[in-house]
Amino acid sequence: MNTPEVRELHSTAEFDAVDRLYAGIWGTPPDQGPMSAEVMRALSHAGNYVAGAYDDGRLVGASVAFFGEPLGTTLHSHITGALPGRGAGLALKLHQRQWALFRGLKRITWTYDPLIRRNAHFNLTKLGARPEEYLRSFYGAMDDAINGGDESDRVLAAWDLTAPPPAPGGAGIPRPAGAAHALRDRAGRPEPAACDAEFVLIDLPDDVEALRRTDPAAAQAWRHAVRATLGDLLAEGAHVLGLHDRRSYVLRRRPRTAPAPTPATTTHAPTRSTP
Repeated sequence: MNTPEVRELHSTAEFDAVDRLYAGIWGTPPDQGPMSAEVMRALSHAGNYVAGAYDDGRLVGASVAFFGEPLGTTLHSHITGALPGRGAGLALKLHQRQWALFRGLKRITWTYDPLIRRNAHFNLTKLGARPEEYLRSFYGAMDDAINGGDESDRVLAAWDLTAPPPAPGGAGIPRPAGAAHALRDRAGRPEPAACDAEFVLIDLPDDVEALRRTDPAAAQAWRHAVRATLGDLLAEGAHVLGLHDRRSYVLRRRPRTAPAPTPATTTHAPTRSTP
């Protein structure tokens, strides 16, 4: 498979082509895609990142990103869409990384649905990004073919550009000794468990996108279970270490701070004044 050619986009015709590509990927009418050509035109003209991936001259993927906080250090990648089986997603991310490094940036952030296993594997294992924050119903109601019928929970992932990229073909991280499940896949359904271990495992469903079509109740159960486990742990300061076996988030809880010792009480004998 040839690696797609990635280049920045600048013309109205190029942005129109991306608009059509996005509409096809997200399953929306041509004029209701997730990002319009006019917005891409404005972002590109203002110096932000708009790029397309081409396979034998055909547009097979595109990505749009803009500068974020903290200014001068961060690029926020708002949307990346690619046709499957062509390597366009990885090619776009690596191009985006070089684009950001050339401008002195140190990290790239983006949001993704934490329930989709292939996206978690791509972001954590292939790129080395790490989830930092759980965002409940971040985009509100969405009715496209990918997200329709589910709540739009996302995690904010951060990619440290100063760290070396993971080795190609990585399989994730091993299960830490003593790790325990806070959420387990039990015959396709989420099964929460009380867990106070330092290292925590959170399973993901095999294919939540298929569940949305075939068993909406199960998809909703997974959404709420991952929200309650991954969301709460991130809010408490736990760190995601990676993905194990392409299935389970591995988190490490923040070390508990021991309570400060209670000062000893000293009893003083009453003083007696002398006449």
